[in-house]
Amino acid sequence: MLRRLISSIRRALKPGRLLRITPVGRIYLLLTMGIGLGALNTGNNLLYLVLGLLLATIVVSGVLSERVIWDLEVRRLLPEGAFAHEPFTVRYELRRKRGQGFAVRVRESGSLESAGAWAPVIVAGRPVVVRAVATAPRRGPWALEAIEVSTTFPFGIFEKIRTIAVSDSLLVFPRRGFACDSPARDQSLLRGELGSSRHRDGTADLADLRELAIGEDARRIHWRKTATTGKLITVEREREERRQITLNVDERLSGDELEFACEEAAGQTALLMEQGYDVGLDVGTRRLRPAHGAPHERRILSALALAGFGSER
Repeated sequence: MLRRLISSIRRALKPGRLLRITPVGRIYLLLTMGIGLGALNTGNNLLYLVLGLLLATIVVSGVLSERVIWDLEVRRLLPEGAFAHEPFTVRYELRRKRGQGFAVRVRESGSLESAGAWAPVIVAGRPVVVRAVATAPRRGPWALEAIEVSTTFPFGIFEKIRTIAVSDSLLVFPRRGFACDSPARDQSLLRGELGSSRHRDGTADLADLRELAIGEDARRIHWRKTATTGKLITVEREREERRQITLNVDERLSGDELEFACEEAAGQTALLMEQGYDVGLDVGTRRLRPAHGAPHERRILSALALAGFGSER
């Protein structure tokens, strides 16, 4: 009982509400004040009646707008990752336990740059998912603490805002599109053997079919040719050319120098992987062995996003 009482007192002292007057509301309030002054100066009963209706409308507006956002629940649905200075989509799932809500706007509270999303109607028991376009002005881990829900229902005189605590984290990758020229194609950058007749134990194109020798790997047997000839026939394949590069980022850099280094490494990673390189990364205490593919590129981008942020995750 004591905990409930303390919680109720805290909610009463800090309700988490903010009221803003809309442009229409400013005109409405000026009109109300004018009619009120006119009623006081003239004593006209009709003006008093109109003034009472205008004041009652303000009260009704406050009650109905509070009813819209009172029991609203919000869940943030974030992407796996985003790039700095690039728009990305954030989805919000809105639901309520009772009644209906109208003209609800949802947006981030004091973190990402976003115009928010708008839901025209929310019905109890039917979750509504809306999408907003947001932008992160820097790379790195972002701690998202709260979401603002607001409504101008029913008359558009006031915008009532409620702040809901919803904690999430988002990892923002370095900005894309910044890369210098690709490295020179010389033999010092090559790892592995080039395809040739002397190296036929790879997994590339078919080089030859021959009879299996004693002690050779039976997994390379070509069973169809073996059945045709009556002899064990093995497959020889050329080795693929494997080019490996490890990118280095000095984590001791700071400010714009570190940002430019991370952006360049991110751009070089995409460029080199398109050219068939296996790319690795060495940044501070994080070391990634050269590899290829989208999952490995995401691991590199994640390591670059965390560069300079210590052990923060």
